[in-house]
Amino acid sequence: MTSLFPGAGTALNVLTVLIGAGLGMAVGHRLREHTRSVVTDVLGLVTLLVAGLSAMAVTDVALRDAVGSGFPVLIVLGSLLIGSITGSMLRIEDRLEGLAGTIQRWVSRRSTGSSIEGGSDHASRERFIEGWLTASLLFCVGPLTILGSLNDGLGRGIDQLALKAVLDGFAALAFAASFGVGVLLSAVSVLVVQGALTVVGVLLGDLVPDAHISALTATGGLMLAGIALRLLRIRDIPVGDMLPALVVAPLLTQLVIWLR
Repeated sequence: MTSLFPGAGTALNVLTVLIGAGLGMAVGHRLREHTRSVVTDVLGLVTLLVAGLSAMAVTDVALRDAVGSGFPVLIVLGSLLIGSITGSMLRIEDRLEGLAGTIQRWVSRRSTGSSIEGGSDHASRERFIEGWLTASLLFCVGPLTILGSLNDGLGRGIDQLALKAVLDGFAALAFAASFGVGVLLSAVSVLVVQGALTVVGVLLGDLVPDAHISALTATGGLMLAGIALRLLRIRDIPVGDMLPALVVAPLLTQLVIWLR
């Protein structure tokens, strides 16, 4: 499928996320609490599946050939450790909760003319963060996101992003039925991440190595596993503090390549 302009695939993807999340928010409140809980469990299991598939990128031949057979797992480990320490020092998770509270209050004033108070306010922020963070990671981390956006920027068509747009639309519908407006905001994450990658494709051409993409995908896969554990109510892992790991992974891969 040819692209009308660089970024057309991202525009399509953002549109499907908005439509899917809007439909999910429209029907979500009609579901019983038990039904929403079951939907959340299903989403947790599916997120765990996607996490496993993404994490398997640590075995990719391109990554192993670039850094050596013993380093891919160490790169993922180092990325998560450095990223988590950096994120915790920057208090990313706390700042996300503060942002969530601000947006929640704004949405509440716009819709009801009053703000949510007390314990329900904290619960709403937590629900918002989980919805936004889960959907953003699911939509923005993976080979389809990276390769599809780069190919769009390179003028190779938007076939991969068109497929991803359909998948993300249905996923947004399911997530928004349980988590609400936070999933709607993930469209902004898609716009920023995929838009930036498309620009990289336009500027750098074929210079982004497969090894770096594999390291980033595997690291993101483990972060998705952390999200899955939160959705399944097994352990409340502060995945927000791990977000810098997505930047560290390709940089650490390049460092190992230089040192070999």
